[in-house]
Amino acid sequence: MRIVHVIARLNVGGAALHVLQLAHEQARRGHEVVVVAGTLAAGEESMEYVAEELGVELLRLPVLQRELSPRADPAAILALRRIIRNRRPDVLHTHTAKAGATGRLAGLISGGARPRAIVHTYHGHVLSGYFSRRWERVFRLIERMLAYASGTLVAVSAEVRDDLVRFGVAPACRFAVIPYGFDLPAWGDADDASRRELRTEIGAGKETFVVGWAGRLTAIKRPLDLIRTLRALLDARVDALLVLVGDGEDRMDVEALAAELGVGDRCRLVGFQKSIRPWYASFDALLLTSANEGTPVVAIEALAAARPLVATRAGGTGTVVRNGESGYLEAIGDTQALADRLTALARDPGLRRRMGEAGAEDVRERFAVGRMADETEAIYDRLLR
Repeated sequence: MRIVHVIARLNVGGAALHVLQLAHEQARRGHEVVVVAGTLAAGEESMEYVAEELGVELLRLPVLQRELSPRADPAAILALRRIIRNRRPDVLHTHTAKAGATGRLAGLISGGARPRAIVHTYHGHVLSGYFSRRWERVFRLIERMLAYASGTLVAVSAEVRDDLVRFGVAPACRFAVIPYGFDLPAWGDADDASRRELRTEIGAGKETFVVGWAGRLTAIKRPLDLIRTLRALLDARVDALLVLVGDGEDRMDVEALAAELGVGDRCRLVGFQKSIRPWYASFDALLLTSANEGTPVVAIEALAAARPLVATRAGGTGTVVRNGESGYLEAIGDTQALADRLTALARDPGLRRRMGEAGAEDVRERFAVGRMADETEAIYDRLLR
């Protein structure tokens, strides 16, 4: 079948990686697949190199952008309509809010080229916690109307689906839940070598407990809580380092709070890293303090690397972490509770090992790319029939 995926931008994150790995697997199975992607927002890092590595056909659409624009958005709809009329896909599969809106509208006005199956995936949502209440109401109404243009709505976790149902986007029966799937290579000697090299580079001793984080330093991730958790961890007399992989608009605030709380010498802000796997090797545990998540890919990748997770109960995080088995979940904003869990892991290497091994076995089974492609293709087949 002919499949066109549309995503607002291929910035570093789970949505972009999901789309590219799904497209790659679909092409490997013999389908004709193209990914249409828009423009990165200011300060974002690109994951287009993954498309090149996987051999995924990519069409860049500069007029498709994250920000609302009375000029660019209609132009994006018309440009997508041209692509649909040219490609004549059997399936139009949109991802993320802006691509979901422009892509589905383009599909509706494509006349005889209108795809027989239109699917939209919610990798999370911007319906709470991102905008003012007035704009949240507007966006919820828009999503409600767009739901009628979709044959099936896909949520990457049950938590995301339940949020969308609660916001009135569509009833639960309109949704399919398809968790992420990734190619998660087995751990090897190269990873052990990376651990030694990077820990030496960041100044971590043999007994130092290295707490890792990866993502974008932006408000929804609550990065200041990372610093507060580190302060509480050091107060518990744990020899700890906090390593932050990624960048963002809140970096200066993070650095300022670290200085204010006297933990600047215990923080390593290493910025964007094209290859993050070696950094997982250097960590002893991963910490997430987010206020909202779809399905946190960093959690899946860290658990696949046998690193236990301490995280907030945000969005789909609970779908990834088995509380008490592969990590711990605590309330959003409770930095003391997060620090207490990290302290327990720091003082018990056996517990870290058991949780890490349980997490690796669990996510490799549940988050396989083949399973994700099978479930997605089943939706396409049903709609096309």
